[in-house]
Amino acid sequence: MFISEAFAQTASGGIESQMMGLLPIVLMFVLLYFLMIRPQMKRSKEHRTMTESLTKGDEVVCAGGMLGRITKVTDAYITVEIAANTEIVVQRAAISTMLPKGTLKSV
Repeated sequence: MFISEAFAQTASGGIESQMMGLLPIVLMFVLLYFLMIRPQMKRSKEHRTMTESLTKGDEVVCAGGMLGRITKVTDAYITVEIAANTEIVVQRAAISTMLPKGTLKSV
């Protein structure tokens, strides 16, 4: 008896109430975009432009934390001098930061 009465009631407003129910979900996706996705895309773009602009003589920090000076640049790899007569070859993406000129002398 009580169940049939509960089913007989309908939501007032129809489509408007359904749209109001979706509003929090839409707001969560918008918030997610502006707080997580957009800044990550911006950092990725900045890193890509930085790695494309690397040239011989730049001082860099590799992903492992090694500091060095670039001695050779190819399409996919970069040769970095980390000490006198000691060079390593790393991928372009492994360069995390470009340092100002003269930083290695002060370290």
